[in-house]
Amino acid sequence: MRPNPSNMSPRNHIEPRSSPPLLADSSKRLLPWLIAVAFFMESLDTTILSTAVPTIAAALHVAPLSMKSVLASYTLSLAVFIPISGWMADRFGTRLVFTSAIGIFTLGSFLCGISSNIHALVACRILQGCGGSMMVPVGRLTIVRTFAKSELVRAMSFVAIPGLIGPMLGPIAGGLIVGYLHWRLIFFVNIPIGLAGLCLVYLHLPDYREEHTDPLDLTGLILFGSGIGLLSYVLEVFGEHTLNSRETLGLLAVSIILLAGYGFHATRTPHPMLRLALFRIRTFRAAVSGSFVTRLGIGGIPFLFPLLYQVGMGFTPIQSGLLMMPQAIAAMSLKLTMPRILARFGYRAVLISNTLIIGLQIMLFATIGNGSRVWLIVVEVFCYGFCTSLQYTSMNTLVYADVSEEQASSASSIASTMQQMAISFGVASASLVTAFFIPDRHSSSAPQFIHGIHRAFFVLGGMTLLSTVVFRELKKGDGDAVSHGKELHAG
Repeated sequence: MRPNPSNMSPRNHIEPRSSPPLLADSSKRLLPWLIAVAFFMESLDTTILSTAVPTIAAALHVAPLSMKSVLASYTLSLAVFIPISGWMADRFGTRLVFTSAIGIFTLGSFLCGISSNIHALVACRILQGCGGSMMVPVGRLTIVRTFAKSELVRAMSFVAIPGLIGPMLGPIAGGLIVGYLHWRLIFFVNIPIGLAGLCLVYLHLPDYREEHTDPLDLTGLILFGSGIGLLSYVLEVFGEHTLNSRETLGLLAVSIILLAGYGFHATRTPHPMLRLALFRIRTFRAAVSGSFVTRLGIGGIPFLFPLLYQVGMGFTPIQSGLLMMPQAIAAMSLKLTMPRILARFGYRAVLISNTLIIGLQIMLFATIGNGSRVWLIVVEVFCYGFCTSLQYTSMNTLVYADVSEEQASSASSIASTMQQMAISFGVASASLVTAFFIPDRHSSSAPQFIHGIHRAFFVLGGMTLLSTVVFRELKKGDGDAVSHGKELHAG
């Protein structure tokens, strides 16, 4: 793996990651900030939209819970197209793919801002997802190939700090926009960021590519994409009364058959889209599987909080945004302490104990309602923000603990795909569970709405607690190569 010399200037020339001492130049120092542009734009888009969900629902004349399709369609699009991000980067180079991704994401943002109904908005969110599916995975892959494993935790933590500014600014920015301006502007804020990112990335991002790439697994893409898309559709429409139980079960069976077909196909094709053989590596299997189950519970929280604050408790969008900020502030302010925590206690102890704490914290959110003291809400959300950030850092870095440089592209694609699938299904599950406990989601009273969300917190917290079973597979010492700053020995 080496950069393409024909597309690189001496200023941004970077040698392979196997020779870290040669990488200490201006491009390496600038690289985390360039990747952070994409992380910031994507995280800002998600959080700013979450705060505006009730307002957009009213403007488009749909029930607030129906807005789950706007959030889930984006993450679903990520899950479908992320698997080919590694192949695209290897085939066309990280610079071209990353630049194109930012351009598509920016175009999708503009089209979302001019959408006139929820169906058009969902379609444009899918286009945004096509761009986003290449941004974060290719950016993360560039970091992995540039920095040594002994530097990986610190590099990823540093990259995440500017990206966490998005979640910190997003809620209050969304509240201010929908409170004083127009909800369409929440999509237009991505345009200047995207244009600036296009220039900086094209000029300074290293251009890693493979001299010889395997052919694209088109059959695998069709089987996997169709299966995931259909499964998400079933989750979206379940409870919407548009399909009867027989039709729903039939579609569910077809989606499972398609996904099973991909599993069968992946074990028999020499170049599968997702290399499922990586699951034989214990640390990779635990990190990806545990991340999937954990995010099923965590993924629905950003969707439920604005509904609880605005629809249930009657807060304004600005107040709702302010109450969501402590989570991002905690994640950003305590990010640099996380490598020390992992080095001191190890991945197994951190992931098991921290997952238990997060599950209990989500259940504790069921105490938030009318009459709750604001300072207590802030404390709960702040603690939750620190624990979830520690969880994400641990799971994201453990993925690469025992994979080789040649496997990094496939590992990044699988990890990112599973992550976005879990978030998409988490939003759909949160909406489904909430609707189950609400008599009539179209005309329910505020107390009934709060009751439904409180029950959803209990269910999501229980789902999060289940992921501790997966992390128990880890052994003491797993992940030390990245948490203690040591290189892996060959073999």
